[in-house]
Amino acid sequence: MPELSGMIEQSAAAAMTAESGDMPSCAELHTRLTIVNELAAAAILSAPAGKGPNAAIQSASAKAMSLVEKIVLAEVNDANSALQEVRALVTQMQDAIEGKAISMVPSHTTTAPVPAKSDVSSPPPGVPANLTEQPVKPDDVSLVRDFVGEGGSHMDAAEASLLALEEDAGSPEHINAIFRAFHTIKGVAGFLDLRQIGALAHAAENLLDRARKGILPLDSAGVDAVLASVDVMRRLITGVAEAAAAGVAPAPQDGLPEMLARLAAAARGEIAASSKQPAAPKSNDNSSPETRAAAPAQASSSAKTDAASKNSSDSAKNDAFVKVSTERLDLLINTVGELVIAQAMVAQDVSSGGLSVNGTAAVASQRLTRNMSHLGKITRSLQDLSMSMRMVPIQGVFQKMARLARDVARKNGKEIDFVQVGGETELDRNVVEAVSDPLVHMVRNAIDHGIESPDDRGRAHKPRAGRVQLKAYHLAGNVVIEVSDDGRGLNKARILAKASAAGIVKEGQSLSDDEIFRLIFHAGLSTAEVVTDISGRGVGMDVARKNVEALRGRIDIASEEGHGSLFTIRLPLTLAVIDGLVVRVGRERYIIPITSIDQSFRPTPKQLSTVQNTGEMCLIRERLLPVVRLNRLYNVSDAAEDPTRAILVIVQMDQDACCVMVDELLGQQQVVIKSLGSRFGHAPGISGGAILGDGNVSLILDVPGLLALGKNL
Repeated sequence: MPELSGMIEQSAAAAMTAESGDMPSCAELHTRLTIVNELAAAAILSAPAGKGPNAAIQSASAKAMSLVEKIVLAEVNDANSALQEVRALVTQMQDAIEGKAISMVPSHTTTAPVPAKSDVSSPPPGVPANLTEQPVKPDDVSLVRDFVGEGGSHMDAAEASLLALEEDAGSPEHINAIFRAFHTIKGVAGFLDLRQIGALAHAAENLLDRARKGILPLDSAGVDAVLASVDVMRRLITGVAEAAAAGVAPAPQDGLPEMLARLAAAARGEIAASSKQPAAPKSNDNSSPETRAAAPAQASSSAKTDAASKNSSDSAKNDAFVKVSTERLDLLINTVGELVIAQAMVAQDVSSGGLSVNGTAAVASQRLTRNMSHLGKITRSLQDLSMSMRMVPIQGVFQKMARLARDVARKNGKEIDFVQVGGETELDRNVVEAVSDPLVHMVRNAIDHGIESPDDRGRAHKPRAGRVQLKAYHLAGNVVIEVSDDGRGLNKARILAKASAAGIVKEGQSLSDDEIFRLIFHAGLSTAEVVTDISGRGVGMDVARKNVEALRGRIDIASEEGHGSLFTIRLPLTLAVIDGLVVRVGRERYIIPITSIDQSFRPTPKQLSTVQNTGEMCLIRERLLPVVRLNRLYNVSDAAEDPTRAILVIVQMDQDACCVMVDELLGQQQVVIKSLGSRFGHAPGISGGAILGDGNVSLILDVPGLLALGKNL
């Protein structure tokens, strides 16, 4: 009862602030009323029929919900009067929960006339006659922009609940969450006259409404239909955004009538799970092995997370959010970066006595030095805060992978237990967007190549359902993402045979296990026996490696044949700043990323040699590494030519390494990364630039590029 009372009060507040022309406020009010209605219905089931205020609250909330729907859909002649009637109904609910006498609310609202039916031929059952869209009104463009963002969030939430529903079949909580998502979208779409979206949301809502009322079980075929409608809805929302930007009507969506007919058939109970679409999600019951073997192949895409993730999500509900344009956010971060550079320049002037008064150098006072130190702390705090504003949880990407795992498993007839850990781990928004593609290839390969069929797993004395785990966590200033499975593992003999046939490995060449595993990153190399529309062409892992390296990250592989594989991705938290070692070459300074440095040393003549067709080499720990002279590479004069009087810095990426020859190590520094722009093009071995404290620009070295140069020197 306290929960119901609190939600009624929230509904009252929403009703007082709602306006008939304000779409978001009406949608919020409708959501509150829907929750009140569900809580009252649940209270009735647990109490004697007709006793207490719950029946009156349920009736009043249902009427109020219907009125709000009509307001949003413009089906009332006087929206303001209808809204006043909604407020009266909410007051009636408040009186009921407080035990006061209830008076009926007179209805002064009449619905708008319904146009006469035309004589055109009827469409298939469940498909509206007119789905022709109209151009978005100029006054509605801002509302459409809000709707696109909110609609995407609603679909993400609906998809997560659908995947969880397969693990917890028939859960009223999940079904109601999915219903509310489509119901809210339907109301807003009606307000904006988005007919295709409204029709699809209405069809899905009908199916979900029957499921939440217990009239029709939402089985595997129903979940498949609703998931398919989520995909179509996302395409429709994207189309609306593009149409609004172009000032045209949204284009007709291919396959929408068929999707509407499919949902309508599912709502009538006419679609049953077929052998091609596994029926029930895997459960954790104690049924016999024979019963489990007789069940169709299935994929359980569970959204299992650790306790920390749950606590984080619970506390996040209490946070207030303000929508900010990503363009403004990026501009803020760039401006803070400029502030950091300016502060460093002033601090260097103060520390070196570079300030002058009337042309005379002034010695920095103790007070000025203290104030500059305080300013530095504030600037660093501001930089950390601004960077954290662009940090987002990786949970959204994990959810997409859960859906991918489900679909791929079903297509392959495999049973999958998909586990997510650490979805609350945060990293830069730009990194989150870029890491999605590599994860798609890895998760798809884990299921398609790694996990065996249920029968093969049974013969190997493994559980019929293969386990695929996606895990993220912070480690030493980086984000680590692990994709693991308990499948067949990597077959070293087959990889070597394929690599030899492709000319990647020379005959008789000896390779370590790690070097053999890394052969799968070569373009065109695939160990798949059959090329399918899912994988087998030898391009997926090559793309994954290149995308991760473009993010200044790396991929490690561990595998045991017959027991599974583990792919580990290490990424920087952000692409905006970098911790680097500042080095001097002649009069120029360069920055080497700290994460790529193994060690630095001054070589002896015995360590240096020249190998034919290879160039200068340095022997370190019984390994010959190529020497890259930055002064020759970038035409720097006045630099040391004798390696024994210079310093060699060993940089590495995965198993590749080389020695970078520099004159002096100037120290570690965190710098703001700046793009060189299209004017300079792509310089080999250079990834960007940074402004140091003295105002001069230093180039940031690209370690993978230097390694490639070291091989070709």
